[in-house]
Amino acid sequence: MGKRGPKPGMGGRPKTPLSEKIINGNPGGHKLTVLDFKDSVADLEGVPMPKPSEYLYAKQKNGTDFYAVQIYEIVWNWLKERGCENLVMPQLIEEYAMCKARWIQCENITSSLGFLAKHPTTGAAISSPYVSIANTYFAQFNRLWGEIFQIVKENCTTEFSSNPQDDMMERLLRIRGQ
Repeated sequence: MGKRGPKPGMGGRPKTPLSEKIINGNPGGHKLTVLDFKDSVADLEGVPMPKPSEYLYAKQKNGTDFYAVQIYEIVWNWLKERGCENLVMPQLIEEYAMCKARWIQCENITSSLGFLAKHPTTGAAISSPYVSIANTYFAQFNRLWGEIFQIVKENCTTEFSSNPQDDMMERLLRIRGQ
């Protein structure tokens, strides 16, 4: 049986990207918000990045680094390069950064402890709880990234394909090695 209806939380058919509306001659006739990434971004006055909420700076119990602030900054700078930083609420970026950082944390724990754990009462081998926790955070940050990316895609005048999600892990590994 196939899926029916919109994705959870999406509330209906997704908006048509701006580039498609322009190509098709704006069939709906609505006023279009146009962001020109080539010329107008250079003329815009810079706005400082809002300071991330304190919970993104929280010290981790085991003393390891928590990458939420770095992720927040990477996403903010990516949005700013596209002139979209004012279209995405900082809270959405914070939620994304928190979920992504927690996912990385769970993956690091899984890497160090393995995929199996000992059952607390029987002592039998069970799947590590960090694997399922990581899967939950993965689903959450993917959904949140979809919301952020959709905002950018809907407001882009050209075909949009660059996605920092693709190389985010590589950037974080470079930060970690410093």
